[in-house]
Amino acid sequence: MQTFWTLLGILLTLATLPGTLELAFLTLSGLVPRRPGHSAAEASALRLCVLVPAYNEENGVAACVASLKACPAGVHEVAIVVIADNCSDATAERARSAGARVLERQDAERRGKGYALDHAFSLLLPEGYDAFLIVDADTAVQANFIAATADLFGQGAEALQCRYLAGNPGESIRARLMHVAWLAFNILRLRGREYWGLSVGILGNGFGLTRDTLEKIPFDAGSIAEDLEYHLRLVRAGRRVRFCEDTTVWSAVPAQGRAAAGQRARWEGGRFRMIREQTPGLALAVAKGNVRLLEPLLELLLLPLAFHVFLLLGLLAVPVSAGRCVALAGLAVVGAHVAAALYVGKAGWRDGLALLAAPFYIVWKLALSKRLLQSAGANAAWVRTDRKDADDQA
Repeated sequence: MQTFWTLLGILLTLATLPGTLELAFLTLSGLVPRRPGHSAAEASALRLCVLVPAYNEENGVAACVASLKACPAGVHEVAIVVIADNCSDATAERARSAGARVLERQDAERRGKGYALDHAFSLLLPEGYDAFLIVDADTAVQANFIAATADLFGQGAEALQCRYLAGNPGESIRARLMHVAWLAFNILRLRGREYWGLSVGILGNGFGLTRDTLEKIPFDAGSIAEDLEYHLRLVRAGRRVRFCEDTTVWSAVPAQGRAAAGQRARWEGGRFRMIREQTPGLALAVAKGNVRLLEPLLELLLLPLAFHVFLLLGLLAVPVSAGRCVALAGLAVVGAHVAAALYVGKAGWRDGLALLAAPFYIVWKLALSKRLLQSAGANAAWVRTDRKDADDQA
């Protein structure tokens, strides 16, 4: 029986240790004050295209376009283009009425955000834009969005990712907890990578790519985790995504019921698919001496926090002293990571109080395992997340 517990302890240690090391590394690095940068105020004017992928977003696309149009462009030339992808509603009409240029695409076979972006880039790259900014259709942007991103491009950034936060944390406890999670995933971890000059990642909303980057590494990522898939291609090609910490984009997260469950299953299922498909190649490259891929590999092996904590608790329950030490250290790192995220994100007392509901949130996430596994399949389809679930409003 002791052999069984020892083997189980080893397996759980192997499953959690890479994530614990990654969390510890990013937590400490993310707390370090920002290094002073230089301004690109004297740089040449840029031709920027803000690209908004939209699928049946008639209720929000006009507000998104208005938010973008309200951003001062300064010396830069800015075009706002909505790619209305397989829409069956009035998305295109409302985007045009709001002042955006609209591209329409219908393709019943190649469905999803990645395909929509790839199609739009193929049409827009010949028009000579210097860089592209990608913003989801349910998004509001900070007033300095254009200025801050253009400044970083002017400093030579090949790609960038802005701060990306939940726009409705007060709507429910679940939304508040997702907000706290995003403070960790979308701010603290990116600060840590930026400090060491690592590629910070792409979060799917509020990111930017230069013309040269897109010409060298086409955006032909068709999985439901297209942002993670494309970022790994960038890193393998030697490109770095910079953290544009000076500006923020906000998007509402589904706060209740089926909509929230569907979004989490899609996001995290897509991540598990990337773990399965990308880990062997990254590990082999690291073993051959490509050290710059070590952090992306550790980041990939870091499970979503709910699953990471669940495995650590399982390891703590195993009657093996060494395993319990690893589990306690891992749980301490998680606690420090969350506390650091609250600090750098300038969170309020309501965010801290919401953590009391974290155990119930973990149980809810574990209950999604079947849907998550379905989303992790190679043939999983992209599905739009409803912001309001009809059953939740009843």
